[in-house]
Amino acid sequence: MDYDVRDIKLADQGKLKIEWAEATMPVLRLIRKRFQRQQPLKGVRVTACLHVTTETANLAITLKAGGADVRLCASNPLSTQDDVAAALVQHEGIPTFAIKGEDNTTYYRHIESAIGHRPHVTMDDGADVVSHLHSKRKDLLRNVIGGTEETTTGVIRLRSMAEKKVLKFPVISVNDADTKHMFDNRYGTGQSTMDGIVRATNRLVCGSVVVVVGYGWCGRGIAMRAKGMGADVIVTEIDPLKGLEAVMDGFRVMPMEQAAPVGDFFVTVTGNIHVIRGEHFAAMKDGAIVCNSGHFNVELDIPALEKLARKRKIIRTGVEQFTLKNGHRVSLLGEGRLVNLATAEGHPSSVMDMSFANQALGAEYIVKNYKMLEKKVYPVPPAIDKEIARLKLAGMGVSIDKLTKEQEKYLASWEMGT
Repeated sequence: MDYDVRDIKLADQGKLKIEWAEATMPVLRLIRKRFQRQQPLKGVRVTACLHVTTETANLAITLKAGGADVRLCASNPLSTQDDVAAALVQHEGIPTFAIKGEDNTTYYRHIESAIGHRPHVTMDDGADVVSHLHSKRKDLLRNVIGGTEETTTGVIRLRSMAEKKVLKFPVISVNDADTKHMFDNRYGTGQSTMDGIVRATNRLVCGSVVVVVGYGWCGRGIAMRAKGMGADVIVTEIDPLKGLEAVMDGFRVMPMEQAAPVGDFFVTVTGNIHVIRGEHFAAMKDGAIVCNSGHFNVELDIPALEKLARKRKIIRTGVEQFTLKNGHRVSLLGEGRLVNLATAEGHPSSVMDMSFANQALGAEYIVKNYKMLEKKVYPVPPAIDKEIARLKLAGMGVSIDKLTKEQEKYLASWEMGT
């Protein structure tokens, strides 16, 4: 079997971690049992470019249980858990191409290896496989019947491709599922981002000023968790509705120009480029800590920070300190990459349970319906979204009410009023 991992001897350690995560992924576990019986992905070649973590491992195992021929590579050079990658190879027989800290050349070589079996279905977190197929490996496009996309940044790229009529196959936007973005983005990103910051720095959040750049679902979650830890939270936004929502949620809202001199911690979650720029770094107080929890590190203008610095050094694992020409020290976490994965372990498995259930069922939907789909980005069908929510509640031991016949009739009628 073809694979490329750091050390295959880490496999037993990784297997235990995968089992630990699986214990709080009841939805994916139920899907796996059905997949084993029904084999809906039998003979389907799936290339998955995702964060190689314990949760992703359980998704890959589920896809294989459904009959898929799965190959996995990393969607970020710093997010791989090397023991998990080894376990997937050694214990599950899933070709995996991922090494934590891999350079750019290795990253794209791993993508090439992952598409080496000529995939029918792509599974992306950031659209790198789709982009690579459309730009570098057009010869493989004729095999692809569809794909799924995990994150906001990837969906933005795919919608741009669809609008420009260059997207060659349909893609399901897993990120737009309510059971993904309302939970994974908010609760997962909120907790894991603060976890990454604390693990990397061991700084006290309570009493500090945390600047959250962007108030989408991820920004909401981070602001909520930082506030819960005792921080004074500032939000920066470009959208007046989101800015207003942040004010109504009890946060200070201001432009980055005003936030830069007062923040102790800065976290970007916008999906856009250079939202913290040179002029902002130059205005920061001594000791400011900057990180990114969006998919790509371009949210931070790192080249501008490097130009402002008169010296730089790795002061802790995952922490690079830049001493600016004015003497102020600004620390960058995790090379500006996803801080929750670069310096921590990513989202808790219980929330990824829903996200990866969407991935598994999205792949099944593509296989069943691709002939009827156009070459564009589709939302997860509402029936799948609600079924995942139902299964999650059941897995948590929570019951909800059902409509009575009278209530169903009332909701379907127009005759009954005040």
